[in-house]
Amino acid sequence: MKKINLTLAAAALATSSLALAGHHGGKRGPDADGDGEVTLAEARAHAAKMFERADADGNGQIDEADRTARHAARFAKMDADGDGEVSQEEMQAAHEARKAERKQRSGARHERMFESADTDGSGSLSEAEMQAAHEARRGRMAERGDKMRKGRRGPGHGMAMLRRADANGDKIVTRAEFDAATEARFNRADTDGSGTISAEERQAARAAMKERMQQRRSEKGSN
Repeated sequence: MKKINLTLAAAALATSSLALAGHHGGKRGPDADGDGEVTLAEARAHAAKMFERADADGNGQIDEADRTARHAARFAKMDADGDGEVSQEEMQAAHEARKAERKQRSGARHERMFESADTDGSGSLSEAEMQAAHEARRGRMAERGDKMRKGRRGPGHGMAMLRRADANGDKIVTRAEFDAATEARFNRADTDGSGTISAEERQAARAAMKERMQQRRSEKGSN
């Protein structure tokens, strides 16, 4: 039975990186109450959840050991017989399991979308409700594409944020450094100093981020 070396498989699994609060893992991200504004308390609570997920060994800091532990856990999950190697059959089984999970999530997502579109709670959609749902979906897709173009997702963005949080440059992000970076990012976005980030301020922060990224790319291209 053909086997894949553990080191190579682990490298292949290393396709995702740790991300800070920019990654909105939850349905509403930091906006816990869904009122369209993000308070510092909400930002801190959301960041705390992200830190806990990233701190795989629970030692209160994010470092290379955490990433290694996460990759090892993914490998161990694939290595069903625990022999330290992943066979073609095990890889295929992992692939099928991921497909089943995606299908389940997709079904739940469609159910939520239907319930959201059925504004009168009749159990069916009128032409007007379907049109409104279609327009809303187009808006969400456009926003998602805009976020991806602005580099708000992906390994590079997450690692860049981690580097910025690492205040002393020791390649270890402590909880204190993480919290300080979260608060600094919040304060930059809260341009009017109201203690909350409005939808308009979020849009302005995204535009500023896009401008900074374009400037960096331009500077790299000229060197």
